[in-house]
Amino acid sequence: MSDRQLALVRRPGPLLADGLVTHLERHPIDLDLALRQWEGYVDALARAGWQTIEVEPAPDCPDAVFVEDAVVVYGDLAVLTRPGAPSRRPEIPGVENAVRAAGYRIAHIEGPGTLDGGDVLKWGGSVWVGQGGRTNAAGLRQLAEHLEPLGARVIGVPVAQVLHLKSAVTALPDGTVVGYPPLVDDTRVWQDFLPVPEESGAHVVLLGGNRLLMAADAPASAEIFRERGYEVTEADISEFIKLEGCVTCLSVRLRGAPVE
Repeated sequence: MSDRQLALVRRPGPLLADGLVTHLERHPIDLDLALRQWEGYVDALARAGWQTIEVEPAPDCPDAVFVEDAVVVYGDLAVLTRPGAPSRRPEIPGVENAVRAAGYRIAHIEGPGTLDGGDVLKWGGSVWVGQGGRTNAAGLRQLAEHLEPLGARVIGVPVAQVLHLKSAVTALPDGTVVGYPPLVDDTRVWQDFLPVPEESGAHVVLLGGNRLLMAADAPASAEIFRERGYEVTEADISEFIKLEGCVTCLSVRLRGAPVE
């Protein structure tokens, strides 16, 4: 395995404004601003030492920029998903090409299973999988079959208030799970749970060491993390938040990627 830090990203396409919304009212999207925000997000990854790999465009897929939903990476295995929204399934081949080129072994979620990568939270050998929205029981079962031989413990978690599990919770580098309590179905799932005062405060991307990337609209949460010793980078992703997106779903971090 390589020590290089690689991250998959995918440029927003011309149909972004037609992206799916489930729990929010639809609002107009400024495509030019969205592109600038995406470029700022990619720049933030690069400044933190991540080499970004741009997945081939999918101009006919409005939600393709949310690349995390297309693949779950664990060790040297990339599990290509089968999104719960049929309109998102054409996003998968381009992502598969990218992870194959990066040297990963490949597995697939097959029908009737559905799985969105945004429903999958990984930390320390535990893999929590949201149930009740885009990911069904068959998708959970198949993911467990792929990951448990690699030592993972796969756990189903209820999701009813938000689109994906990682719309409600993510994990800090020390394993503390952070979440915005009104949107978390059961905080007792996690032994160490830290409530945050803003919805976007529940979304952190781990950049390595004590560094975090989060959205710019959660300053109180950012201050909580800084008080805990974390170095926080904030990115404005307002146009993607309108589409139920967050910082985690705009990239797939390939830690220790197999590529030479």
